[in-house]
Amino acid sequence: MKKVLIAGAGGYLGTKLTKYLLAKGYEIIALDRFFFGDTLSSLSQNKNLIIIKDDIRFIDDRALKDVDVVVNLAAISNDPAGDLNLKITREINLEGAVRLASLAKKKGVKKYIFSSSCSVYGVGEGELVEESRTAPVSEYGRSKVEAETALLAEAGEKFCVTVLRMATLYGLSESRMRFDLIINVMTLHAWRDRKIYIMGGGKQWRPLLHIDDAVRAFELILMTRKLSLINKRIFNVGSNSQNFQVFQIANRFKKHFRDLSIEVAPGDPDPRSYKVNFDKINKLLDFEVKKTIDDGIKEIKIALENGTIADDLKTNTLKYYQYLMESEMVLNSIKIRDRLF
Repeated sequence: MKKVLIAGAGGYLGTKLTKYLLAKGYEIIALDRFFFGDTLSSLSQNKNLIIIKDDIRFIDDRALKDVDVVVNLAAISNDPAGDLNLKITREINLEGAVRLASLAKKKGVKKYIFSSSCSVYGVGEGELVEESRTAPVSEYGRSKVEAETALLAEAGEKFCVTVLRMATLYGLSESRMRFDLIINVMTLHAWRDRKIYIMGGGKQWRPLLHIDDAVRAFELILMTRKLSLINKRIFNVGSNSQNFQVFQIANRFKKHFRDLSIEVAPGDPDPRSYKVNFDKINKLLDFEVKKTIDDGIKEIKIALENGTIADDLKTNTLKYYQYLMESEMVLNSIKIRDRLF
């Protein structure tokens, strides 16, 4: 069975992918900074799992010994968070991603799968395909576009590079839940407040993808043996049936929550709007989604009701990064000779 290094293994998608591949019998090296806590602690006794607490900017090539596939999920992981510190975003999302690929190539790793985002399309017109013009509106999106270009340039006969432009994820991830993704946060607000907020009038397009289907997409690339199908290729990952305008998404919640009110605000600090075509991955690799947004809403609602997940600071990436940065500033200001005590 293949040995897979997952960078960003402690995140929203990473924890789910790690658990899934372990259950399939893969050997996993889970690399993460673990900013959001020890999200893989429940798996620590698994003999097929090695956990490395490190950073793709600094890690050396020893972590890549005998690795067959690298899956790079590591990133400052959304548009608002990416604008907090432009330098760090580029260091991790671009330079770190390229550095990890270079190390992997030198160590004889066969495949490098890069998690990009449909955010690279920014404000797009029409139905966007992989060859459509990218127009990112944030440092997160720009760093992803530049990383894609640099990584695809590393591809060769012995080093297969695949870029997956993920639709906006949703669904339950118990070990590292996020309530800064549109379906997830709307479910939280509907459950807690019986109210959903729509910014910018709600006509913006968003492509959506259940986290379990995202996991299956990565496994599909991992398992594909005919490298000509995936090498030096970009795939939009999602489903044509799950392109929605924001107001359409909000209206879907009415069948899940009684007495739900929807408030619409005309302004929106986020200008992104993109309707994406997913025919390529469907036709070339037979990828089809299995979950719907109704499945995602239901599972999150049940988890909130059962107390399996909670709405705390760590579930909002932007706010938690702000907290960490502010805490670092306070601690550094009171240190003497680099010591707190």
